[in-house]
Amino acid sequence: MIGLFDEPSVAWVRVAVERGVDRYPDGLSYGVPSRLLPLDVGSRVTVPLGRGDTPTPGWVIDVEDDPPTLPGGDVKQVHDRDEASIALPEDLVELARWMSRYYVAPIGLTLASMLPAPVRRQTGLVTRTLVDLAPQPPPDVHLTTKQQHVRDTLEALDEIDRPIEIPRLMRLSDLGSRGPIDRLVAAGVLLRHRVTRIEADWFHRGVDDTAAPSLTAQQETITTAIGAQLGKGYSCHLLHGVTGAGKTEVYLRLIEAAIADGGAALVLVPEISLTPQTAARLMGRFPGKRIAILHSALTAAQRHHQWSMVARGEADIVLGARSAVFAPFPPDALRLVIVDEEHDYSYKQDQAPRYHGRDVAIRRAWALACPVVLGSATPALESWCNATLRGRSTLHELPVRAPGLVAPRVELVDMRRERSAHEGMLSRRLESAMHDVLADEGQVLLLLNRRGFAPYIACASIDCGWMLRCEHCDASMVHHRRGHGDVRGFVRCHHCQQEQRMPTACPDCQQQVVRLGAGTQRVEAVLRDTLAIEPQRIARLDADTRRSARDLHGVLDRFHRGEIRVLLGTQMISKGLDCPGVRLVGVLDADTAIDLPDFRASERTFQLVSQVCGRCGRSEGAATAIVQTWNPHAPAIALAAAGDFTAFASRELELRTASQLPPMRRMTRLVVRDDDAATAAHRASVLADRLRGMAGAGVEISDPGPCALARIGGRHRYDLHVLAPQAASIGELLDQGRASGAIRPGRDLVVDVDPMSLL
Repeated sequence: MIGLFDEPSVAWVRVAVERGVDRYPDGLSYGVPSRLLPLDVGSRVTVPLGRGDTPTPGWVIDVEDDPPTLPGGDVKQVHDRDEASIALPEDLVELARWMSRYYVAPIGLTLASMLPAPVRRQTGLVTRTLVDLAPQPPPDVHLTTKQQHVRDTLEALDEIDRPIEIPRLMRLSDLGSRGPIDRLVAAGVLLRHRVTRIEADWFHRGVDDTAAPSLTAQQETITTAIGAQLGKGYSCHLLHGVTGAGKTEVYLRLIEAAIADGGAALVLVPEISLTPQTAARLMGRFPGKRIAILHSALTAAQRHHQWSMVARGEADIVLGARSAVFAPFPPDALRLVIVDEEHDYSYKQDQAPRYHGRDVAIRRAWALACPVVLGSATPALESWCNATLRGRSTLHELPVRAPGLVAPRVELVDMRRERSAHEGMLSRRLESAMHDVLADEGQVLLLLNRRGFAPYIACASIDCGWMLRCEHCDASMVHHRRGHGDVRGFVRCHHCQQEQRMPTACPDCQQQVVRLGAGTQRVEAVLRDTLAIEPQRIARLDADTRRSARDLHGVLDRFHRGEIRVLLGTQMISKGLDCPGVRLVGVLDADTAIDLPDFRASERTFQLVSQVCGRCGRSEGAATAIVQTWNPHAPAIALAAAGDFTAFASRELELRTASQLPPMRRMTRLVVRDDDAATAAHRASVLADRLRGMAGAGVEISDPGPCALARIGGRHRYDLHVLAPQAASIGELLDQGRASGAIRPGRDLVVDVDPMSLL
């Protein structure tokens, strides 16, 4: 068949174009001329798209045996193949197909999320010219003194150091110019070599060379049970262990077994902040193995280098945050997948494709027939339900801390009864405990999951009622300071990032304005005025101070070395940090999330309080966690303080069963957005009616209504929920909605499968 081009097509492929539109969920058919053969699944290509034949990048997702039959009759041809780009492994292409359907996302956009932009752009790829001794130099070549010195210098080098770059050879030979080297090349005494490689700055990774401890009987039992599944196909395991129980040691032993089996292991952590600590442990335990790190805080060249290292099969262990689940392992290489802190909400992507890293990891382990281990002290109720009620995974428990670690004493402080002298932020009990611990050379970790200086700006007059709100969002503006000496500061919306100057008076009545509540900036200022330690030994870690990976890792390194005595931060400090010097943990406001209009609010509160309390007691000696709360009798807070996850899970699952909410049923949330509120409401109502007309038995579609945050960035938001006993029932409905055009995800419609937030 001869299409729109001069060359005949000798093969046919389906291509997923890199566009954020959902019109071609199965890709588009193109012919392949002989000059581009062979063209395999996963190859990156350029194809003509649309009436103007716009050159568009994409990926081959299928190779077809027969020419397709198209309504227009002609089949366009692939323009070109990206020779420089590394092809995606076929298993990742299949994973993208599943993700595109399950998460209702364009297939091209899904594939684009798997291949980091620095890899597509070949960032850091350079070609260097090197020289070496010719294996058979021409006879009777007269060499000058400098030329002979160059040759002698090369001969003296070890083979591992050759070939060598010309500038380095010039330095070793004390040459002022490269003329002698060029003449040796021209005479055939030296040979040129051109080498293309990725040049990336090496990023510092410390090594934790702590000797491997002896396993407890429980650790030994779990390691043996999971290790026996290596090489025997897919299996899913939930490792539920209290903080400090030794889950990491179980991971390390399983990784060791996977490598001994000739394969590689993938380790996922929820926060970039956890990668240095985990990498240090892996490097200390496996000094002769190659460890690749994948996350968005690396430089572009570093990401390209590490990704390519995995693709070439040169990595024994891959460590990273959510996107590392797409590490391009060679066929049959992956033997084990570990998802640490599997409950964490950071595993959920908030942009299309809105995937959950844990669930994609499970799917990938299933597709590659290897075990997956989900670890947490506070498992997600979905994971707990799958292990205890549905039998979809095997539960392994570590109910006590490892030898030498003492569980902290947890105290609840009722802030309704005990008011601090410092604007209600620090209770007298917490302030006293901080002074005692610091006097005894201990360290303090403080959690406040609210950044900024003050979350509310209001009129001082009780008769006015004015409060500063974002003009683009249904949310209050938050007061920030630019530094310790900045008194007035500015205000920012944490949803649309709009900023403006801090008002000096109420616009309605001209009275003075006041700043209400406290964020991490305000608490930091109080700590600097209150504690008898140098200001540089107090640090704050939140989204405002974490400008780069270097900033983040620098603060954590200083904290681990003991240079920082008090570390204050948001939820990013609540998970995974293992610092023996921490003797006191303070939760300044345990109620920040518990009253949000979201059925997961109690679960999120329990997990946050439990996790941060577990950050102390990591060495011998007493440790205390003080939890300040305005509602000490709330089950999520009381049970978190008691460390009783089983009781909390049992109670919460009863409530979810009564209300038929996840994990008892599956949910998909659809959010309609428009500049006009009435239009958004109408479109949401029409969508709900259309979906009800397609829904099968057991599928429930809620009435649409305004979202909890009804307007963000000037766009009004209405949502509706689809619930069903099985994910397959919702999947069938979503497929029908896409095929009929009722569901077209994009700027005006968000489809969030298995949502983690309803705000």
